Amino acid sequence: MARYKAISTDRSDGHMEQQAADTVVLIHGLWMTPLSWEHWVARYEERGLKVITPGYPGIEPGDAGVAALREDPSPLAGLGVTEVFDHLASVIGALDTKPIIMGHSFGGAFTQLLLDAGYGSVGVSIDGAAVKGVKALPFSEIKATFPVLKNPANKDRAVPITPKEFHYAFTNNLSEEESQVVYDRYAVPVSGRILFQGGFANFTPHAATTYNFANDDRAPLLFIAGGNDHILPPSVQHENYEKNAKNSQAISAYKLFPGRSHYTCGEAGWEQVADAALDWALAPVPGDLGQN
Repeated sequence: MARYKAISTDRSDGHMEQQAADTVVLIHGLWMTPLSWEHWVARYEERGLKVITPGYPGIEPGDAGVAALREDPSPLAGLGVTEVFDHLASVIGALDTKPIIMGHSFGGAFTQLLLDAGYGSVGVSIDGAAVKGVKALPFSEIKATFPVLKNPANKDRAVPITPKEFHYAFTNNLSEEESQVVYDRYAVPVSGRILFQGGFANFTPHAATTYNFANDDRAPLLFIAGGNDHILPPSVQHENYEKNAKNSQAISAYKLFPGRSHYTCGEAGWEQVADAALDWALAPVPGDLGQN
């Protein structure tokens, strides 16, 4: 198979220069903040990489960011895909070299959209939300998102998630008590607008998540799926991978981790997922990479 080394182009001196990517950008998903990446940041920094965890507009890092949104979630109300994309593009575009971009859940969709627009040397979508054109819609995904999508008025609101809803959507591999610990540390309300834009993209002309599956120039992209993910099951990731592999000459890959939930970045065994994602990003290969 063809191999690709994660590289970036430094134009600071006006010349094209190939450099090894030394920075990883980690993009969080909905109902989460940059704090959700705390374990991955430490692990990647131990491997000598610089790690950046940009929040969506209005979302600050650390415990303080979680507390602020719980007290006042108004920064999330009306926040849309375009605003988040523009913010992330600004952060990544200011870097000296093109980074490795990884995203979880809707952060995976942003990773995909950023690569399509020319940002990043390589990308990894972990349990990623679907871009426009991916039609897989398993029942468990409908059930997990229905508490928000059932009410059209939620489109302009910041919508909280209950511990019960969080347990079903994110942490179904954990006990209720274990899930509550995760909920208490990480969970915040969600931007209803982003969820509506993603959920109804296939019925929306010029949707915010429109993506070019036939982009031969995009950087290599890996889709990681968790076999026991309720909110974004493997069928979503696999269809996305197949559409990319079929229509683009760019490197596309898919890897399944059986038995893992949507909380794959934090539940027991997260290290295996983190290492597999980074190892592939440093030396991408195409195709269905099987199970791990």
